[in-house]
Amino acid sequence: MNFDYLAYTKDKRLIKGNISAESEAAAVEMLTPGGLRVVSIKASRALFNMERLADAFVSVKPKEVVMFARQLALLLESGTDIIAALDVLQSQIPNKGFRKMVNQIMTDVRSGARLSGAMLKHPKAFSKLFCRTMSVGEETGNMEQVLRQMATYIEKQAAAHSKVKGAMIYPIIIILLVIVVVAVMTFFVMPNFMGLYSALGAKLPAVTRALLGISGFLLNKWWIIALVALGIGIAFFTYIRTPVGSYQWDRVKLRLPLVGAVTRYSELARCASTMATLFRAGLPLPEIMTMVIDNSGNKVLAEALTNVRTEMLKGQGLSRPMSRNPVFPPLMVQMAAVGEGTGNLDATMETVATSYEMEAADRTNALIAAIQPITTIIMGGIVAFIALALVSSMYGVMSQIQG
Repeated sequence: MNFDYLAYTKDKRLIKGNISAESEAAAVEMLTPGGLRVVSIKASRALFNMERLADAFVSVKPKEVVMFARQLALLLESGTDIIAALDVLQSQIPNKGFRKMVNQIMTDVRSGARLSGAMLKHPKAFSKLFCRTMSVGEETGNMEQVLRQMATYIEKQAAAHSKVKGAMIYPIIIILLVIVVVAVMTFFVMPNFMGLYSALGAKLPAVTRALLGISGFLLNKWWIIALVALGIGIAFFTYIRTPVGSYQWDRVKLRLPLVGAVTRYSELARCASTMATLFRAGLPLPEIMTMVIDNSGNKVLAEALTNVRTEMLKGQGLSRPMSRNPVFPPLMVQMAAVGEGTGNLDATMETVATSYEMEAADRTNALIAAIQPITTIIMGGIVAFIALALVSSMYGVMSQIQG
């Protein structure tokens, strides 16, 4: 049950917050050890309100979490206690939703909760991987180091995602331009020409008749095309949301020309980077593999990692099961074997991650280099076809009038 409370801190500041407890007395008992003097407390109303609606649409950018983690590490390293550090940070966060999350985390920590447990309640900002790594940092006493490691990890993942996303902007713009050109010609230009040619009764060239036929079909049957496209889209997205459909779609993404290589190396880089970060934080390898599987964005790779983990628990190690699956390239297998042998799995996996991130970047650039001329040629071909049809028809009409 959730309770809204109003309380004074040790330095006489009035704060309000929300806490989960079995009863009102239990909530007060949880707040008191944190140095709070409760003024009022009551059960939260479950009725609809704008504040809860706003919470549903809260988003936290990776760079905000990175900044928070690094600043928190700096404050803790300087000797500031967790509650004071969180209090300082939450007052400086511009994102209202994130600020509210940090304020709730501070309240939970005051109530006796561990920082990692308090963070786990806010998955929009802190992933399970982040919280589990923080838990290890709390147990080992190196929270500052873990916070910096996670900040670097999140920053690298966000940069890789942003690079791929940015690379696709140009092709998308070109495709949208093609659609706009075709729509303008179909719905505004060609109807006027169709009326003119019909009034003149002129005999038109084949290319013009083809263009008018296409334009007439799009003009009169556009709703059929829209319904078919909508139906196909709904069927596709419904299918890929099923376990079988999601798996098959991830398999297709790995096999697509050009795009498949980018997807594969990006996923492998994330996998290796996650392993390096968690191993460096001190997690045992079986748990690392579980976290890597949960953090994977591709079902095919997740299945391969699950098989590796199963074989590893049987005493097969890490590199040997990897070598049996073609999803893992030889470099990753060899570096895993070196890491197992030397005990430096974090360093070897970090090397793999860096290598694959560079490979993914190179493949992305190659993809852009291939897409740009293709989309330009397609758009140029459509415009040339329309121009040829219009010009040839004008010449035909003029010659018939002069004749």
